[in-house]
Amino acid sequence: MSSPASSLSATSLTFAWPDGTPVLEGLDISFGPGRTGLVGANGSGKSTLLKLLSGTLVPTDGTIRVSGEIGLLPQNVTLDTALRVDEALGIAAKRAALHAIEAGDASEEHFETLDEDWDVEERALVTLGELGLGHIGLDRTVGEVSGGESVLLRLAALLLRRPDVLLLDEPTNNLDLYARRRLYAAVASWPGVLVVVSHDRELLDLVDQIADLRAGEVAWYGGNYSAYEEALAVEQEAAERTVRAAEADVRKQRRELTDAHMKLARRKRYGQKMYDSKREPKIVMGARKRAAQESAGKHRIMHEERLAEARERLDEAVEAVRDDDEIRVDLPYTAVPPGRQVLTLEKLETVHGPRVAGLLDLRGPERIALVGRNGAGKTTLLRTIAGELPPVAGLAEAHVPLRFLPQRLDVLDDGATVAENVARFAPGATPNRVRARLARFLFRGKRADQPAGTLSGGERFRAALAALLLAEPAPQLLLLDEPTNNLDMASVRQLTSALESYEGALIVAGHDLPFLDSIGITRWLLVADGELRDATREEIG
Repeated sequence: MSSPASSLSATSLTFAWPDGTPVLEGLDISFGPGRTGLVGANGSGKSTLLKLLSGTLVPTDGTIRVSGEIGLLPQNVTLDTALRVDEALGIAAKRAALHAIEAGDASEEHFETLDEDWDVEERALVTLGELGLGHIGLDRTVGEVSGGESVLLRLAALLLRRPDVLLLDEPTNNLDLYARRRLYAAVASWPGVLVVVSHDRELLDLVDQIADLRAGEVAWYGGNYSAYEEALAVEQEAAERTVRAAEADVRKQRRELTDAHMKLARRKRYGQKMYDSKREPKIVMGARKRAAQESAGKHRIMHEERLAEARERLDEAVEAVRDDDEIRVDLPYTAVPPGRQVLTLEKLETVHGPRVAGLLDLRGPERIALVGRNGAGKTTLLRTIAGELPPVAGLAEAHVPLRFLPQRLDVLDDGATVAENVARFAPGATPNRVRARLARFLFRGKRADQPAGTLSGGERFRAALAALLLAEPAPQLLLLDEPTNNLDMASVRQLTSALESYEGALIVAGHDLPFLDSIGITRWLLVADGELRDATREEIG
């Protein structure tokens, strides 16, 4: 079990991608016992940092020190579907040795393999039960569990290892509400060092401190995410006041410099007038003119220096104010008139998915939340509506142009740039038009020329969303499968603002109730017991 002395630290940590793109440079960071939430904008290097700390990636420079064993739950969990559950948990050999000994085989090798871990099977079943996976047992294959259950299975393997340091990267991705509650309980009771990257504010409200990774540096905030938001709001208010004061100072220094220029010009005119009228000896007038020019010149230089200093203070103040840009979507062709028939599902049966017993109509710009347990068939239903899977029986017919954004975001070609990806969906658009529209999705200038394969999770989502919304013809029905996976808080706000501007019909499969509430859901559909039915918000939880 984790010891109170467990710790994890990095000194002068530097990392760049093979193409030379810098991610982290000279970062110093340290984590002690307790739960830390690691936050920051998408692309700031959070997932890369966890991979470096866990040894999955090798730093370009710097040192990493770990006291104790370290375990990582990566953002994208992939397990071999042919593995048995006990193999995925890493206890297959010990379990086989235990069963051999119980069957009377006293070979020395079995005792060496077991290493006195006599309760390994019992511990595994208890751990699975605590994570809500007690029903799957140890002999089934990974291919028989849902995506969310495979995430919990990987977490169960880590818990059984009992690492001193646990790193979690977006652990609630693909988890239904029930599974999230299990994860929250595991995090709340973790005794050692725990670092979690997440967009799930319920999870982040369980941590003891927040580490904010921004522009290659870390700022620390005591307390959970709610306390961090309050502290950040106070900081930003002070920063904005500083900006206003610095702007006022720049205006003042600019006025004083203008006044200095005017005084210098008046003195020049007066000196020239005196010289022309020859009221004083030439040598006296010349001396006076030089003295006046020197004095005025010094005065002007002083004000120019003050203005430069004021502008520098303004630049520093502006830098302290966060600029969380919002996606701006202006797509009039996505609008759906009220009452227009958008989608018809009739006596529908899907492959390993839910049935629609009678007739289900989607009309007008409805906003539907599709909810249900992991493995209930939400993704299968969306893929059937999108035409990717044929129905076993019945009808799934869209009456307007639709686009489907899957969890894997595999609509993008990793080898192509962001601009090239969007151009594939809108072949009639000129390059300038593509770039102008991409700017609204925060891909400006060189950012539009980034290969899709180098994008962070949130950037990749934004690029995929841009490709679908800018497609021709414009989608009047948008299907989103777990859209907040891999998004930081700022990106979730950006997505919310984009969907507020979208005027078409919307079907969103998800478990992030705060997000679903924020996008104005008008109808809730629940997948349960193999059927799709209407539900109420209160029923969902």
